[in-house]
Parts: sequence; C-alpha cells; structure tokens
Amino acid sequence: MIIPAERWEKACELLEEDDKVFEFWYEEIAEKKIVIKILVDAEKSQTVIDKLKDNFSKYDTFRLLLFHVEASLPVEDEEEEKTEGEEEKEEKKEEGKETRGVSREEIYTEVKDQSDLTRVYVLLTALSAIVASIGVLRDDVAVIIGAMVIAPMLAPNMGLSLATTLADSDLARRAVKTTTVGVVLSFLVSAALGLILTVNPETPQIATRTDIGLLQVVLALAAGSAGALAYTKALSSAVIGVMVSLALVPAIATSGLLVGSAHFTKGFQALILFFINLICINLSGVLTFITQGFEPSSWWEAGKARRLTKKALIIWFTLLAILIAGIIYTQYF
Repeated sequence: MIIPAERWEKACELLEEDDKVFEFWYEEIAEKKIVIKILVDAEKSQTVIDKLKDNFSKYDTFRLLLFHVEASLPVEDEEEEKTEGEEEKEEKKEEGKETRGVSREEIYTEVKDQSDLTRVYVLLTALSAIVASIGVLRDDVAVIIGAMVIAPMLAPNMGLSLATTLADSDLARRAVKTTTVGVVLSFLVSAALGLILTVNPETPQIATRTDIGLLQVVLALAAGSAGALAYTKALSSAVIGVMVSLALVPAIATSGLLVGSAHFTKGFQALILFFINLICINLSGVLTFITQGFEPSSWWEAGKARRLTKKALIIWFTLLAILIAGIIYTQYF
C-alpha cells in the first residue's frame, strides 16, 4: 500500500490492532510517500482491504497492490483457541466477507478484463464454432472437447453474474455485449456451415441436443457454479471454462447447423437447450457469488446490489421455470 508519509501513524495503528495481519513493513519510496508491505491470509484479506480503502482511498497518492505469496517462512500458525469453530463461524457470519480465497478486487479486475470484446475473443469464438460444428457433424467427442478448450465463454458469463451481484452496470454492459456477440457469431458461423455441408439430424451428437431433458438443467447449473468457484477460490479457470463451454457452444453450433440446413424445428429445439444452459449458468453463478459473500464495499451500494440481485434472480428463475415447464409438457403430455 502506498500512502502519504504523514498517514503512517494511522496506518500503523490500524494494522497493529488487526489480528488478521501477520506482519507489515514500510519504507520511504519518494518525498512524502511511503510503501507498506502487509502479509495477510488470502481468505481473510477482504476485511483488511476494505478497512484500508475506507481510511486512505481519499488521498491522491493512495495505491493498493495485491500479490499472491506462494510461501512465507516461518509458517504462521492459525488461532488455536476456538470452541469447535464457533468463533470463526460467528466472525464469518457477521462480516460476510471471509468465505473465499481471493479478494473481491482481484476477481473483479480479472473478470472485467476478460469480459472485454477483443479481436482475440472474436477469433477464438469463430474458431470454436467451426471446430464444434465439425465435431458435431462427425459425431467426434474429442473434436467437440477441443472446441471447448478454445471457446472463451467462461469470463463474460461470470462477468454478468458478478455484475448482477455487485450492481455494476459498466461490467454488466461489457459482459452482455461480449456474450451477445459471441452467441450471434457462433450461430452465424454454424449456420453458414449448415448451408454448405450435409447435416443429418439423426447424428447422435445432434440428436442429444435436440432431445431436451431435465438432466441438461442440472448440468448447466453445475457448470455455472463451478465457474464462479473457479474465480473465488483461485482454481484453474481454463479447466472449468471447458465445462461451461461444453454446455453452451455445442448447443448453439447444433442450432446453427440445423437452421442453416433448413431443419428449423430441430434447430429451434437446440436453441432452447442453449438458452436453458445460458440461464442456468448465470443463475448458479449469481447464487455462488452470493454464498461466497460477494457484495459492494459501501453499505449504500450493498443495499442497491441486494435489490438488483433479487430482481435478477426472480427473472432468471421465472425464465427457467417457463422452460422447465415446457420440457415437462413435451416429455409427459
């Protein structure tokens, strides 16, 4: 953290009284500026970060830089005197910000950067649609998984979920724009391939995506939750991204192929599957971020975020209920 030199005593007082801080050091880096290096457990970092922001963000020289520390010696011992974990549970319940391994600021920065509409995103989306279409037509699971590896679908969907949770309109616009372009581009590329290639609706990989069932709903919910956890727990987003893309890209590619080859009814069914997956991924993403304690740092923004989140959840649940009702009706009536 970089702060004005005259604020050093205040910073020292805050850090010394905070039991979440293992250790801190400081040095002068310029005239009237000091840098403080603070060692804190990642899972308990959010309250420390918020406290420092609340006290020092009003100063022009304030900067807070976050780094991951692979190891620290000697190893810091966890608090031993706890009554069956009750004190820790109460603290987490009260603060609601220490249930994850990565701070809100780190996740927000990563998701926001990856939610931008770039040339690389457009190129990877087009390539993944081509590869997925070929894999579906050839009934080749390995090729389909290859398409999922290069498909950049995870970040913008998690961006929309995070924006809903934090009531961040700027991030929401970025995520919606990027997701929309990706979906439309994937559909158009696949439809173009459907015009020039022979498409057999009875091909197993196509048939499974036009026969919609409740298992697809469960799969998409699991994918969205895993995607959110990948960010909050600093897991490999590349691996989880394959699962999210697996729920989205083959479905939209199948729909495009069928529409391009004039199999409109089947194409519409595959499109419904895609929207089911999209809704479930974003719904479970929002729920996962909420359970991980994500909310804006200021109380007035937190209230706005909670109201927006409730409205968004009502919309997602309503849309999902309508689609599930349609599935049940087509299967049993």
